[in-house]
Amino acid sequence: MLTPEQRAEAAELLHVAERSREPIKPLVELYPGIDVVDAYEIQLINIRRRDRPVLGHKVGLSSLAMQQMMGVDEPDYGHLLDDMRLDGTAVASRYLYPRVEVEVAFVLGADLPGEGCTVGDVLSATEFVAPSIELIDSRIIDWRIGLADTIADNASSAGFTLGDSRLRPSEVDLKTIGVTLTRNGDEVAAGRSDAVLGDPAVAVAWLAGKVAGFGVRLRAGDVVLPGSCTRAIDARPGDDFHAEFAGLGSVSLRFE
Repeated sequence: MLTPEQRAEAAELLHVAERSREPIKPLVELYPGIDVVDAYEIQLINIRRRDRPVLGHKVGLSSLAMQQMMGVDEPDYGHLLDDMRLDGTAVASRYLYPRVEVEVAFVLGADLPGEGCTVGDVLSATEFVAPSIELIDSRIIDWRIGLADTIADNASSAGFTLGDSRLRPSEVDLKTIGVTLTRNGDEVAAGRSDAVLGDPAVAVAWLAGKVAGFGVRLRAGDVVLPGSCTRAIDARPGDDFHAEFAGLGSVSLRFE
């Protein structure tokens, strides 16, 4: 456990790294005593510092493989702010180590309960699902991250874009959506929506219960990114990504 002063110092290191585009050493090396509670508090310090409207949240570590790699048994989460929403274009120089992930985005039409939220609650409250690409980044040098590093660093989230397609959850089988991702016309990843905890709606229900412990509710209008259907792919200047979601539509993101 860190002191309040150490949490503030760690938050400042991440903030400066993001602004300067100069990565820092892993927080787990700089602060050997850091734990998950510290990491979420550090994340919140920088979210408050940015003073931007919160559009929703993202879930990370939602695949079993990623949880095993990090040595954890549950996902993590970060915030989606209004200045993170992209119009289909990202400026590569604004990021340190940008990567893309493909996700089935949920947009809520009603508030979700907190503790005890179920998949049924999620499906009832979801106005629509949409294809999305999340831009992830790390302010930690060479992505040498531990669990506390990624949580403190807003769950490595840096941006997102939604495709134009909009479907009610009842109009698509959320567990069986096949996804292919191309970069400059070449396929670089493929997966299926059940890579996300067996059902991406499970990740949304988990998130609703988790943030309730911090006094936060998922509200009508919120965007929720439940986790990636495929592995993350590095992005370079000039890369043009296109993701096709079977039965759901497509979404693109270009890096200038």
